Amino acid sequence: MNIIYFCLHCFRCCRRRSRQKKTEDIQKQAIIQEDVCLKQDSVGDLGSSSNASRTKLQKQQSVIEGVEALLEEAENIPQENLGRLKFRLQHDPIQKSLSVFVLEADGLPALDLGGTSDPYVKLFLLPEREGQSRTFETRVQQKTIKPEFNECFVYTDLAYSDLMNKTLVLSVYDFDRFSKHDPIGELRIQLYQVDFVRPTDEWRALQTIEDADTRGGKLGELCFSLRYVPTSGKLSVVILEAKGLKKMDVGSGLSDPFIKIYLLQKGKRLKKKKSTIKKHTLNPYYNESFTFDVPLKHIPETSLVLTVIDYDRLSKSDPIGRVVVGSMSGGLELRHWTDMLGSPRRPIAQWHVLRDPDDRRDDN
Repeated sequence: MNIIYFCLHCFRCCRRRSRQKKTEDIQKQAIIQEDVCLKQDSVGDLGSSSNASRTKLQKQQSVIEGVEALLEEAENIPQENLGRLKFRLQHDPIQKSLSVFVLEADGLPALDLGGTSDPYVKLFLLPEREGQSRTFETRVQQKTIKPEFNECFVYTDLAYSDLMNKTLVLSVYDFDRFSKHDPIGELRIQLYQVDFVRPTDEWRALQTIEDADTRGGKLGELCFSLRYVPTSGKLSVVILEAKGLKKMDVGSGLSDPFIKIYLLQKGKRLKKKKSTIKKHTLNPYYNESFTFDVPLKHIPETSLVLTVIDYDRLSKSDPIGRVVVGSMSGGLELRHWTDMLGSPRRPIAQWHVLRDPDDRRDDN
């Protein structure tokens, strides 16, 4: 037991290190915890089953190496050079407020004919609370690809514990007076990874904005969190909410959406769960949790398919769109999956754009 307590203490200490080393440290700690459990098994049966325990240890180590390879693959996903954004985050535990300082940007692409852009930054937190959306925007900086914003925005009524499942999104757009604003890039910051004890100015490279407008999707978006506990093999999915769903009911112009979740291994459906039905809405709020038993050795061959379906009492229910997360996915779906593996026991929330339900490219 002392060994377990020591490992847990090491795990907490690793969480206090810098963001750059956080994922690597958590990976190592997950490996340590799995090895401790295996060593305890071998100690208990040292006289009769030492060879079996050694074989089990080797198999588990092989699986862990596979998970590490997935994490490395996600980190090496090629990204277009969209510039970078400088910001600072501060949390006041007494006032229960989160201050976001948008400082400056650099190397933005020139989207206007004159070789410049008119950039501004839009801020919002995910997941949003039911019936509450708090979005901020900076002032537009005209004719520049190196804008200086130096603006501060404050989110109130946010205790430190509330930040653990929140994602801050900073989206950069090019302002256009006579047409739709052009997306440039965005940052998605998992707030549980931020060191609020020592806030510092930080530069981060912008990533492609993954939303319905930029990808041409008209099906809507789904927000859910993933959590995996290696020692118990529990894979948890929390369906949080959806927004902008496609209108499926001709008369009302609304839908009656519910979520169906399939657990796949090697492309075969093993288990199925579904949420409640939300009547007459295109922006349903669920906050419903589902748990699957997935041993660590099966994680590399596991994927989840989340399908949003419009319920119809008199005929067959129609699928609206779906999301596939797993080791064979790509883009944000793969990144969400590997973020979950790199942060054991932590729920990782993410918005996903719904894909065509007939698109089977990510099935494995």
